[in-house]
Order: sequence, then structure tokens, then C-alpha cells
Amino acid sequence: MHFDVSWSAAVRRLPFTAALTIALAVVGVATGSLWGRANDKSWYHEVAFGLPALREGKWWTPISSAFVEPGPWLYALAFVVIIVGMGWAEWQLGTVRAILVGIGGHLVACFLTVGLLWLLSTEVTSWQWAEELAESRGTGVGALVVSAVAVASATVRSPWRLRVRVLMGAVVAIAFLFQGTLASVEYVLAAVIMLVVGEKFFATKERGYMPRTRREVRMLGCAALLVIAAANLMVFLFPGDGPLGPTDAGDDSVFTMLIGLVINVLIADQLRRGKRWAWWVAVVLGALNVVLTVLTVVLVIFTDVSTEGAVTLGTTLLWAVLLAILIPGRFAFAVPWRVRHVGTPGDDPDADPVDRVKALLRQHGGGTMSWMTTWPGNSYQFTSPDDDPTGESVVTYQNHVGTFLALADPVCAPDRRRDAVNAFIELAERSGATPCWFSIGSSTSEIVTERGWLSVQIAEDTIVDLPGLEFKGKPWQHVRSALNKAGKQDITMRMVTLADESFAVRTQVRAISEEWVGDKGLPEMGFTLGSVEEAMDPAVRVALAVDPDGNVHGVLSWLPVYAAGGEVAGWTLDIMRRRTDGFGPVVEYLIASSAVAFKDEGAQFISLSGAPLARTEDFDPEPLDKLLDALGAALEPYYGFRSLHTFKKKFNPRYEPVYLAFRDESDLPRIGLAVSRAYLPDATAGQLLKLAASGKEA
Repeated sequence: MHFDVSWSAAVRRLPFTAALTIALAVVGVATGSLWGRANDKSWYHEVAFGLPALREGKWWTPISSAFVEPGPWLYALAFVVIIVGMGWAEWQLGTVRAILVGIGGHLVACFLTVGLLWLLSTEVTSWQWAEELAESRGTGVGALVVSAVAVASATVRSPWRLRVRVLMGAVVAIAFLFQGTLASVEYVLAAVIMLVVGEKFFATKERGYMPRTRREVRMLGCAALLVIAAANLMVFLFPGDGPLGPTDAGDDSVFTMLIGLVINVLIADQLRRGKRWAWWVAVVLGALNVVLTVLTVVLVIFTDVSTEGAVTLGTTLLWAVLLAILIPGRFAFAVPWRVRHVGTPGDDPDADPVDRVKALLRQHGGGTMSWMTTWPGNSYQFTSPDDDPTGESVVTYQNHVGTFLALADPVCAPDRRRDAVNAFIELAERSGATPCWFSIGSSTSEIVTERGWLSVQIAEDTIVDLPGLEFKGKPWQHVRSALNKAGKQDITMRMVTLADESFAVRTQVRAISEEWVGDKGLPEMGFTLGSVEEAMDPAVRVALAVDPDGNVHGVLSWLPVYAAGGEVAGWTLDIMRRRTDGFGPVVEYLIASSAVAFKDEGAQFISLSGAPLARTEDFDPEPLDKLLDALGAALEPYYGFRSLHTFKKKFNPRYEPVYLAFRDESDLPRIGLAVSRAYLPDATAGQLLKLAASGKEA
């Protein structure tokens, strides 16, 4: 009974999808094309669309052709495509708009296809495929569904908008690869045109074609390359004729085919891991494939050259989809072959530098930002005195626009800090780079100012001491209110290791985070701002707000702060995400609940971290202050650093200053660019100009 109610409700919500499915089935049964080839029927030329049909004055064929499929197995595929694709598009757009964009896109694709084929089949060119297609007729509902799906993809948030588009692009390209028919050309044109239409007129929650998060780019790039590998395998097993001639490579060697398949799979796996070399290899291979195909098309169209080999427009479309993911998403592939480090080799020259950094943090302790030095994208300088091998130190830095941007204080014994600072400055100047210290504490700031450097406060670390913490009195009213509301709605906090959670929980966490990033209109930030990938570290604790049905409403990640000897003295807040339609004060609830949990474990404090480029008090405007204030104002509409800093006042923290140190004012332009690149390593020039303009307006 429940099934019947759900089915009737779906029909009421999706009348166009239901009507289209029924109409296709009725026509298939009435004409016999449901179990036989349509183009063998006497009536086929009366309903099929193409250039010959228009010449014969059969003006109704653009519409009638949509209700007939060429053969039985294509009917089965069409039913799936309509129910899944058109059903989803109608759900997103509404019935009226789904009808308009579906039929409109279908008609536009039909007429553009015959127009293009007419041009390519004239005496100016000699493309046999185009000449044959210009005399053919086609049927099918595919272009109508592709048009609706392309437009509907503009109405959803990340990561689904990109996933839908990549899936659609792969399906269209594969259809073109294995069919190369009039209908498959319509699919390609419908997808391209209606993607632009959807983005222009239907996008509401988010705009742009660019991927947002590192993980999403990596996973999509990996998946796209695997699809290409599978397509090449299918072409090898089932060769045929395509727009550029035979798809058979003329090489019957299974060994050669398998070698190519293994190489593609290996590169795909390295894309998933974010390796920089894999990005370069995939981009170069894709660009060569596209350029080779373009040159081949030109030769085939305008000369009598005939091609042999596995050169197909279908696989080129797949490579184009992959390039459309990889090129704007290059920020996701910053993982080098090996982490760069200089200095003493340690006990094991082949040891992972990050493992050495973690060991030093446990040995000597660190500040509230020290765990960020273990994240990907950093380089390291290790130093150790000859007379004391146990006195090893490390400075973490990034290299942007010729600036060595040291992150946080050196990790070392207190009496080794000055030597570590001096060694890093010497390394930078010996390398011809501009040295700079970012997000350091007072002790490191004093060391560099003694050298004649300048130091300015760029943020404030917000510390909540845990011993004796009680949420009593008027200052804690907001926090108590959040705790009480959570209790009434049966929201509970779970403190977990995210990597050990179920797939369902991790999927929810990623979806919440990617939706948050998608709303910003800029790529995912880095440097001192982590993501779900950093939260997967087993040493990181993650607080989840969960309702009785298992729905995750909010996520916080906490980075460990070690005292000397390896004991965790406190925790630093990193990612902070909430579901848009979930429990309102979820962040207040999670911070308060986490503080209680850490207090019970014996931790001394939590750091709500210093919001980048945000401060509580007013300072005399030094040149760098103006530069950083402008950057902070520009980023505020997108990331809300200053609003976040104000939000943290609810927890009545104490403040500790965070500094940036540099040699003199002449370094400021380069440092400003380096800081921008550190946080937004792959923002486009247009996005940076937009940021600059918004900063001036603020």
C-alpha cells in the first residue's frame, strides 16, 4: 500500500516524466518498434528527423522523432534515462520549466545539428562521415532529456552540480563514441548549449563551472580517467567506424592494450592522491589527444586523407571533460612526489619528513597552530647541533612568488629557538628568497625584532581555559540556550575519530563541508585553514552533532596541542561546518560540548583559533596593516573571518596576539602576494581582481 501511495505521489509531482514514459511505451507498442528495428518500418521516414526530412517539408519530424527509439534495447535505455534523468530535472525545475527547457533544447539541438551537417557536407569539405550523416535520419528522446538535465544541474549545490555535469558529459561522450549517429551529435550540442543556458538563467544557489574542493576535483579526475581507460578497452574489444574512420588501432597486441590500460589506472590512482606529477601527465596527454584530434578533423574534412587507428571524437570528448576538471582544479594537485625538506637527515634519511615533524611536536611541544605544520603542501628545514643530536629543530614554510613564508613558531627546545630562526633566515637569503614569519607568537617575534625586523599583529588567538569552566552567569547565556535547545530536540554530541566512522557518516560530513565551500564562489582555502582531508588524521578529534535518526547537523575538528613530553595539553578548533537546514545553534552547542569533554579528559585549554586577518582592537595603521586589512575586508563576504572573530566572543576567551614578521617595508608587496597565494593558491586572476574590488568597496 505504501508503494502505491509513493508511486501516485511521484506521478503527481512528475507529470511530464510520467506522460513522456507512457507516450514512448504506447508508440513503441503501437508501431512494433518496441520489439523490432524502427528504421525497417515503412512509416519510419514519416517521423524521423534529419536534413532529408526538412528538404521534404516534413516540419513535424523534430517533435515526432522524440517519441520513437531506433531499437528494442534503446527503448529499455530510454525508459531508464527518462525516469532517472527527466524525473530528476522535473523535480528540480518544476513541470513547466522542465517542459520548456527540454523541448526547447531538443529543437535547438535538432536544427543546429542539421545546419552543421549541411555545412560540413558541402563541396568545400570531403568529410565522408558528415556526408553520410547529412543523408541520414534519426529518432530518440535523448537530446530532450540531456537538455533538461544540463539546465537542472545549475540549480543544485556543490558537489552535486559538478558530479551531475561530469556524469552527463561522460554519458554523452560514450554515446557519441559508440554510435556516432545523428542523434548522438544532438546530445553533444544539447549538452553544451543548455549548460550555458542553465548557468545564465537558472543558477540560484551557486554559479560557475569550477570545482570547489580538493577531494572533489581529485575524485572526479580519477573517475574521468578510469572512464577513458574503459572506453579505450571497449574500442579495442568492439572496433567499429567513427567520424574519423576505423576505431581499430590496427594492432592486435593484447599486451600493448593492457600496458596502456594499466598506465591509465595508475595515473588515475595518483590523481586520487593529489600528486602533482600525475596532474601534469594527465593534462599533457589530454592536450595532445585534443590537439591531435583537431588536426585530424581538419585533414579529414578538407583533404582526402583517411585515418586508421583508435582516433575518435568520442574519446576526445572524454579527454575534454577531464581537462575541464583538471585545469581549473589544479589547486587540488599540490602533493609533490616527495615532501621537500632541507637540513640534517635524522636517524633515517628515507623517513617521511612529516613523521619527523610529528615526533618533534610530541618531544618538544608546540603552539596552538603547530599541528598545521604537518599538513600537505609544506616544506621543512631541519637543523641539529653537532654536539647535541637530540636538539633537533624544524621550521615549516611555503614558497610563493619568491617568498619563504614560515608558518608558526619553530618546533624545538626553547633554548634552540634562536638558532632555528637564524638558520631559516639564512636559508631563505641564500636561496635568493624573501624570508617572512607568519602566525608566530611573542617569543619568536621578539627574536626577529632583535635582528632589526618589523613585527605586526595580524590576528588574535582566542583561548578558553578549561579548569574551573562553568557556563554560569549572563556572559554564558547564549551557550546555555544552545545546550538547552539541543536537549529539547534530542541533538547529541559525539566525539569521534572521523577516519573510523562509517561510510554514511563520512559522506554526510563531506557533503556538509562541500556545500559550505560551494557557497563561497572561491576555491577551497588552505595554509592555516584545514578541510575534511586534514580532519581524517587519526590524531585529530572530530565533534559531530547528531539527531536520533543519525543525521549529522554540524561538524567541528580539533587539532592536538602537545606539551613537552607528548601529553596533549589542549585542542585547537579547525573546520567548523553546519548543515544549512539543520539545528540552528549547532556550532555553539558543539564548542560548548567539546569544551566539557576535553575538560573531563584533563586538557588545560581549547583554542578557537585566530581568525585570519581579523583583530579585536584598533591599531595605528602601518603599511602592512592596511594591506592585510584590505585583504581581510575583501575575503569577509566570502569567508566571514571578522564575523567569525566576533562570534567567538560568546565563549569569553582570553586573547593572545599572533604576529607577522618581515625585514622591512620593501618586502611588503611580495609578502602580500605570498599570503594571498598561500590561502588561495589557485584562485584565478579574475577572482583575485574581484577580491581586490570588493576590498576597496569595503
